[in-house]
Amino acid sequence: MISSEIGKEVIKKELTLIPKLPGVYRMLNDKGEILYVGKAKNLPNRLKSYITEKNHIIRTERMLSQTRRLEITTTSNESEALLLEANLIKKHKPKFNILLRDDKSFPFIFIGNKDQWPQIKRHRGKKTKEGFYFGPFASAGSANWTIKMIQKIFHIRVCDDTVFKNRERPCILYQIKRCSGPCVGYIEKDEYKKTVDDAIEFVSGKSRKIQRSLSDQMEKASEDLDFEKAVILRDRIKSLNIIQSSQRINEANLIEADVIAGYKESGKTCIQVFFYRSKQNWGNQAFFPKHDPDEKLGDILNSFVSQFYENKSVPSSIILSEEIKEKTLIEKTLSQKEEKQINISVAKKGSKLKVIHQAVKNAKDSLNRKLYENQNNRELFNSVSSKFNLETNINLIEVYDNSHIQGTNSVGALIAYGDEGFIKKRYRKFNIKIKKNEQDDYGMMREVLNRRFKRAIQEKDNYLTFPDLVLIDGGKGQYSVARETLNELGLHDLPIVAIAKGKLRNSGNETFFHNGKEFKFVKNDPTLFFLQRIRDESHRFAISAHRAKRKKGISKSLLDQIEGIGTIRKRALLNHFGSARAVESASLDEIKSVEGVETRVAKKIYNFFHE
Repeated sequence: MISSEIGKEVIKKELTLIPKLPGVYRMLNDKGEILYVGKAKNLPNRLKSYITEKNHIIRTERMLSQTRRLEITTTSNESEALLLEANLIKKHKPKFNILLRDDKSFPFIFIGNKDQWPQIKRHRGKKTKEGFYFGPFASAGSANWTIKMIQKIFHIRVCDDTVFKNRERPCILYQIKRCSGPCVGYIEKDEYKKTVDDAIEFVSGKSRKIQRSLSDQMEKASEDLDFEKAVILRDRIKSLNIIQSSQRINEANLIEADVIAGYKESGKTCIQVFFYRSKQNWGNQAFFPKHDPDEKLGDILNSFVSQFYENKSVPSSIILSEEIKEKTLIEKTLSQKEEKQINISVAKKGSKLKVIHQAVKNAKDSLNRKLYENQNNRELFNSVSSKFNLETNINLIEVYDNSHIQGTNSVGALIAYGDEGFIKKRYRKFNIKIKKNEQDDYGMMREVLNRRFKRAIQEKDNYLTFPDLVLIDGGKGQYSVARETLNELGLHDLPIVAIAKGKLRNSGNETFFHNGKEFKFVKNDPTLFFLQRIRDESHRFAISAHRAKRKKGISKSLLDQIEGIGTIRKRALLNHFGSARAVESASLDEIKSVEGVETRVAKKIYNFFHE
C-alpha cells in the first residue's frame, strides 16, 4: 500500500521555515537521490498543495511516499526559477519529472570574419570565435550537405589553418571545382572575399539575389568569349537550384522559427522539432521524453520547451501544436535570456497549421517506429530467455569485451542494450590497472567485472544498476572466469552467457555457453542476429577505446618524455606540425621556427629524436 503521509510530514516540518518567495524545491529519498524538481512563484503556497489536496495522481502519491527530505533554493523572480528548474532537471534526471533526453548541441555552419582567407566549417558548442554562425541544423548530415553545396557554388576553402599554410600545390578539391585554391594564390583576396560575402548572403536567405548575380556574370563571360568561365558559372547556378529545391522554401514563409509538435500513444510521446531559418527548412529532429504514462500532452510539451531551450539559442518564433499552461512565463523568461522578443504561439489556421499538421504526422510516424522497435526488442529478449532457460525477464543486457595489442594499451569495454536499443549513457571503458592483467584476457575480464560490480554493490561513484543478463565476448574459459568473479561477489543469480565465434572466426557459426551447456542457433535465427549485433557493438566500442588510448600514448611517449616540454610548448609543436611523428622528422630550423620554441629547446627536441 502506497502511503504519501511520510512525504507530507516532511513538507509540514519545513513549511514554516520557507520564505514566501519564488524558487525551486527538490524532493529527496532516503539515499539522498533527487526524486523531483519543481518551481513556484510562492514556495510555501505550492508546497502546501501537496498537503491539502486529497486526490493526488498516482505518480504524486508514489513520489510523496518516497520523500524523506526537502531542499529549497529561492530566486529573485519566477523566470530565474524556471531556468534553474530546467537546469537541475537536466543535471540530475529525477525519476518523477518529465525528462528530455537531449545531451547534444545542434551543429551550426561557421564562417570566420577575422581571417584573410575565411574557412567554412561545421561547429558545435559555444560560439566563442568571431564570425558568422548559421543554424541550428537538425543533424551533422544536413549541415555537411549544405557545406558541400556551398563549396560547389562559392568554392570556399574547408581545410584547417595548418594544412592551408603549408600547401605548395592545390588539393583535389581545387581539381574537382570545390575550392578556388587560395592556399596557392589562384584567386585574389578581394575576389575571394566577395565569394565569402555571397555565401553569407546565400545562407542568410538571399539566394535570388545571388542567382541573379551569377546569371549576370555568366552572360558577361559569354559576351567576352570566356566560355570556360561561363561553364563554371553555369555549373554553380545548377548547384544553387539543387540546394534551393532541396531546402524547400516553406509555404508558411517562416523566417526564423522552431515548429514543435507532439504525438502521444500507448503512454509514450514523440516530439518533433523543425528548424526554419532564413525562410529555409534546415531539418527536423525527433525526441522521446521520459514521463509517466498518464501525463497530458500539453504538460509534456510545456516541460519540453523549458528544458529544450535551457542551453540553446532561441528563434524569434516558436510554433506549437498544443496550448501550454506556462506560455506567458516561458515567453518572458526566454525573451530575457536572449535579449529579444520571443513569441510562442499555437497554429490554428492557414499555412502555419499545414506546417504543424506535417510535424504532427512526422511525430506520429516516428513514435510508431519506436513502438514497433520496442515491441521487436521485447520479443527478442523473450526469445533469449527461452533459448537459455533463464528464470528472469530481460529488460537490460550488458555486453563485455576487451581490446589490446600484445598486452599494450589494454582496455575493457561495457555496452548496454535495453527496451529502446543501445543505451550510450551506460557505456563504460576500463583502463586496465593491474599490470599482470594487461597480457591476460582472463585477468582483464576478472578486473573489469570486479570493478564494475563492486561499485554497484557499494553504491558509490555514480554506480550503474544491475543488468538482467551479462553477455561475454569469449568462449568457455571467459565464461568460467566471469561466473567465478560474479559468484565471489555474491551475484550467483545474475545470468551470464558467453558468445564464441567458430574455429575459422566466421560469423554465423557462434557457440554459446551458459550453465555448463553449449548452445547453437540456426543460421537465419533473428535472435542469433540480435546477439551478434550487440556483440559487434561491444567489439567496436572496445576497439575505438583502445585506439584512442594508443593514439594518446604515441603522442605522450614522444613529446612528454622530453625534459622542458610543457603543455604550452607541446600544443604549439602539435599545432604547427600536426602530429608528434611530424615533429620527429622535422629539421632543427623547422623546429626553431615554431613560436615559443627558442634555440636551446629546439636543439633539445631535435637531439632527443636524432641522437
